[in-house]
Amino acid sequence: NDSRITYVGRTLQEGNDVSFDWTGVYFRIAFSGERLAIKVSDTHRNYYNVWIDAPMSDKPHQIITVEGTDTIIELINPAYLKRSRRSVHEVIVQKRTEGEQGKTTIHEIITSSNGKFMQAEPLRERQIEFIGDSYTCGYGIDAASRTERFSPETENASRSYAGIVSRYFGADYVAIAHSGMGIARNYNSKFKGWWMPDRYLQTFDEDSTQVNRWDATQSDFHPAMTVVYLGANDFSTALAPKYEDFRKHYYRLFKYIKANYGEDHPILCVATKTHEYLFNYVRDLVNNCDMPNVHYLGYCPAQHLHTDEDLGADVHPNYNGQ
Repeated sequence: NDSRITYVGRTLQEGNDVSFDWTGVYFRIAFSGERLAIKVSDTHRNYYNVWIDAPMSDKPHQIITVEGTDTIIELINPAYLKRSRRSVHEVIVQKRTEGEQGKTTIHEIITSSNGKFMQAEPLRERQIEFIGDSYTCGYGIDAASRTERFSPETENASRSYAGIVSRYFGADYVAIAHSGMGIARNYNSKFKGWWMPDRYLQTFDEDSTQVNRWDATQSDFHPAMTVVYLGANDFSTALAPKYEDFRKHYYRLFKYIKANYGEDHPILCVATKTHEYLFNYVRDLVNNCDMPNVHYLGYCPAQHLHTDEDLGADVHPNYNGQ
């Protein structure tokens, strides 16, 4: 929990430990020394991108697996340092997988006896919050084809549109996203009565007890805008919520966002014309919400996914599609 480490995303500090489970959470470490390792525990198994002496991109230097209890994972060793002329190194570690794959706890960050930690790059001036579903998580994005079934290994938050957009603007970002989640109805009506507006309030994605509520006033992350890209799951499996229900829960989400960041905080609502009702629902409720600085972006069919080259696992967008 040292202040020289920069965490980007919702985390919980308990003693010296820092825990998190939301997709795409990342942290930056700056140090001099002969090695760098982390001591971690995970409630299940998660995959992480690692960048060394380079900014985040669509291609990490390595991918690591985090599972088990009190596991030591080496990020940099002397062999790497022989190839590098730098005296100070910065490492970025990002959670590729979403909350249902498990919660990670960082216990220690370790360097060699002659090493030293420095202040990592602090939060950038530009910050964006994204609220979404599997598209925002990067579900199946690294799969070879649309016929391949999902596996956690093919999920990659960094290559989702949220990561792409944030890199373009040189921004730090937080993704509050969970596959299958909707505004008023989840995919195939799963988890009835438990939708994204409810999860948005939580420190942890997978916390049905809602014990650890997120307090935006205690966070250093202050996004310049929030992007909401939800609704596809509401209209999945040939069913659709009533407009009144959809609007009620969308407005509930608006109120939570405005409560976090102020009445004038910009919100951009994105909808695709994959379903006529979705396209019209979102446009109508934005135009009539009677709240300041709420905006609408609609994707027409010709702009949306339409070829095999755009698709990864379970017909979700691959990197090209994103």
